[in-house]
Amino acid sequence: MNASSSARPLLSGLIVDDDLAYAATLQRSLGRRGVETRTAASIAETLELALRQVPAFALIDLKLGHESGLQLIRPLRELRADMRIVLVTGYASVATAVDAIKRGADDYLPKPASISNILAVLGLESHDTPLVLPAPETMMPLRRMEWEHIQQALTDTGGNISATARLLGMHRRSLQRKLGKRPGPERGLIGF
Repeated sequence: MNASSSARPLLSGLIVDDDLAYAATLQRSLGRRGVETRTAASIAETLELALRQVPAFALIDLKLGHESGLQLIRPLRELRADMRIVLVTGYASVATAVDAIKRGADDYLPKPASISNILAVLGLESHDTPLVLPAPETMMPLRRMEWEHIQQALTDTGGNISATARLLGMHRRSLQRKLGKRPGPERGLIGF
């Protein structure tokens, strides 16, 4: 499909994010490009909306309050096998990207994601150049590398905090403090 064509059929999708301002901004931006979306802020609300009208795609945030957007991949895929499922998260890590793809997500975008990148992964806009994250001007900060390492250990232990702490050779409470201080990128979207 070509996003520049005004004859493009209107698609229905879901934006799942507990940041209501972000979800509303993304919804408006997609709407300006002829893409209809509904928003949800929790797993229960998402499934309720999806059961009422099965979407063509879902843009899912990783962190939904105390819930994980990863838990939505399988039930949404069961509703519609060809649904385009994309994890869009401000807490991107290699471990969660691999986990999302293993669970059946079609793609994974770190926030902030441009509208053109979102449309491209949904197959609604073509890119003349491949989707590439901008090259960092400096090395990855140590706290970010630590976060990636912790996320990999969490994945390896099935999310068990105590087992992860033992694997990393640290006290459970220290690990919980580090998880509470996760390095988060700036909120928002580029390219509106």
